[in-house]
Amino acid sequence: MKIDVIIPTHNRASLIQRAVDSVLGQTYKNFHLYIVNDGSTDETQKVLEKYLNLNCVTLLHQAQTGVSAARNFGVHSSQNDWIAFLDSDDEWLPQKLERQIEGIDQSTDISFWHAEEIWIRNQVRVNPKVKHSKSGDDLFKRSLEFCLISPSTVLMKRELFNKYSGFDESLEICEDFDLWNKILAFEEVGFVDEFVTRKYGGHSDQLSTRYIAMDEWRIKSLVNLLALELKSDQRELVIEVIKRKADLLMKNFMKHNQTERAQKLEKLLASI
Repeated sequence: MKIDVIIPTHNRASLIQRAVDSVLGQTYKNFHLYIVNDGSTDETQKVLEKYLNLNCVTLLHQAQTGVSAARNFGVHSSQNDWIAFLDSDDEWLPQKLERQIEGIDQSTDISFWHAEEIWIRNQVRVNPKVKHSKSGDDLFKRSLEFCLISPSTVLMKRELFNKYSGFDESLEICEDFDLWNKILAFEEVGFVDEFVTRKYGGHSDQLSTRYIAMDEWRIKSLVNLLALELKSDQRELVIEVIKRKADLLMKNFMKHNQTERAQKLEKLLASI
């Protein structure tokens, strides 16, 4: 079983080597790594050049179009049946792929796997709250609130990625939230209850740091989710979350005289 690993990166010269080396250091070696340089203007290209002599590494380039387009480009440039993702500011623990493949061997009918991650914020390990639990019941319901699946832990079949059209490139953020909810609504998801990734936070170029009102993008994603053929109870859950998030956002927009954003939100809600 050969795995295509996709790392998108933009201006992460100080971080990208850690991510790449964590893939190369896997105990499971049957993979090919695709690094997508998304229009970097720093020393990223120079850092990556030392990997060009490795047969298991392909370096791709595109003009800066965002993380969704970079991941999609990486997937479309690869060819194997299974795909794994790693963000360029995160790193895999050495047995990440090995542990997930053990799960696949035991449940061959499951096409999507994720796992636990260690959170590091400002160089200090932090413990997630109970609401961030990645396993257990009602994962679809709980994932409507915020993203519970980290891209850096995902291993999935290419046919599943194509079935749901990959990452929505119209979403500037919450693109992972968007794709995972589509999958959770219709597919069985496998979970490895083991830490396989270190997720680093707190640096200034994180998308979640740059965008304060993330629920504005989550609502857009959830409205798109309603266009799919959900079960009636799933649809009710989605609408309930949209209404609650939209009510809080609208109050915030009006409080800060953000009339244009309020009008856009009203128009979006009118579509459903």
